[in-house]
Amino acid sequence: MTETDIRPTTSPSPDFPKDRTCPYQPPESYAQLRGKGPLTRVRLFDGRTAWLVTGHAEGRSLLADQRLSSDWAHPVFPVVVPRTEGRGGLSFPLIGVDDPEHARQRRMLIPSFGVKRMAALRPMIQRDVDRLLDAMLEKGPTADLVTSFALPVPSMAICSLLDVPYSDHDFFEERSRNFVGAATSAEADAAFGELHGYLHGLVERKQADPGDGLLDELIANQVAEGALEKAELVMFALVLLLAGHETTVNAISLGALTLMQHPEQLQALRRDPGMISQTVEELLRFTSVSDFMVRMAKEDIEVGGETLRAGDAVLVSISLMNRDAGAYENPDTFDISRSARHHVGFGHGIHQCLGQNLARAELDIALGTLFTRIPGLKLAVPLDEVPIKAGHDAQGPIELPVTW
Repeated sequence: MTETDIRPTTSPSPDFPKDRTCPYQPPESYAQLRGKGPLTRVRLFDGRTAWLVTGHAEGRSLLADQRLSSDWAHPVFPVVVPRTEGRGGLSFPLIGVDDPEHARQRRMLIPSFGVKRMAALRPMIQRDVDRLLDAMLEKGPTADLVTSFALPVPSMAICSLLDVPYSDHDFFEERSRNFVGAATSAEADAAFGELHGYLHGLVERKQADPGDGLLDELIANQVAEGALEKAELVMFALVLLLAGHETTVNAISLGALTLMQHPEQLQALRRDPGMISQTVEELLRFTSVSDFMVRMAKEDIEVGGETLRAGDAVLVSISLMNRDAGAYENPDTFDISRSARHHVGFGHGIHQCLGQNLARAELDIALGTLFTRIPGLKLAVPLDEVPIKAGHDAQGPIELPVTW
C-alpha cells in the first residue's frame, strides 16, 4: 500500500488490539491476522490504520532498524489506548526516545544491570520468596497468588535495587496500577503526578542522605558530574519502578497458571528441576506478557513484501512473532523441552529490556520454589473465571485464586 497510515484504507481493517479470552493465549481472532502474512493492516481505536508485524524474522529485523522510531513525544506517534492521548510532548527516558538520546541514557544504567549484580541479588530474592511462601502456607489452603506472591516478589526486588523504601510499596503499586490501567488520560495523568511527586521527594532525600542503591549511584556518578539532570533522574526512577515490577508480576502469574494448566510439563520440570531456566524461556515465548510494541516509521522501509511509508504506525506483535511457525515447530504447543532463547519476550534491538537478567532471576526462583514448596498447587476456580487484563495492557491475570 502507498497511503500513509493516517488515511483510511480502501477495505476495512480489523480492530486492534483485542482482549484475550484465555490468559496465556493470544485472542482467537489473531489467528486470522498471522494467516495474512508477516505484515497486515489493523485499525486503532481512533480510526488510524497501522501495520501489524506478525512474522518473527520481519519483526526482529524491524526492531533492530533505527528507521523505526520509539519517540513518544513525536506529534504523530501512534496512540493505541485513550489514556495516552494528549501526552503534551512528555518523553519517557529509555523506552520512549531514540538514539542518540536513548544510547546516552542506556549507557548510564548498563553497569547497574550486569549479570554479576543480578547474581548478587539472587540470595535476597530467594529469602523473600521463601518468606512469602511461608506466609501463604500459614494462612492457606487458599490464596490469591497475585497479591500474596507474584506482586511482592518483583516489588521487593526493584525496591532493593533502587533503594526505594518497601514500606511505601502499597502507595506506588496502587499508583502504578492506576497509571498503566487507566481508562482515560485524566486518570493516567493523576496517577503519574502522584508517582512523580513521590519519586521527586525521594531523590531530594537521597541527595541529602545517600543510600546504596542504583538511584544513589546515579546521583553520585551522573547528577553530581552534570551528566544527568535531577528532573531526568526522577523520570528514570519512574520508568524503572514501573518496568521493574509491572511486567514481572504478570510473568510470574502467567507462568504459574500455564504450568498448572499443563500438568505433564510441570511433572517434567519436577523430574528435572535443572530445567527451570529453559522452562522460563518457553513461558516467556508462550505467554508473551508484552503483547506488542509501538513504533513509527521515520523513513520508507521495504520489509516482508510491503512498503512502510514515513509516518506509518507500526505495531510489532510480540505474541504472534513468538507463535510464528517459521521460527518454532508446533508454536502453539507449550513445550519446556524446546530451545526458545531467540524469543522476543524482552523485545529486540536497542530497546531490548535492560532488566531482563533481573526478570529471569526472579522467574527462576519464584516459579522453581513455588512448585517445590507447594506441589499440590492448583486453580481454585475454572480457567474461564480467572479475571484478566485488557488487550492494550501488559497481559496477565488480575487475580489468580489457587488452592492446595
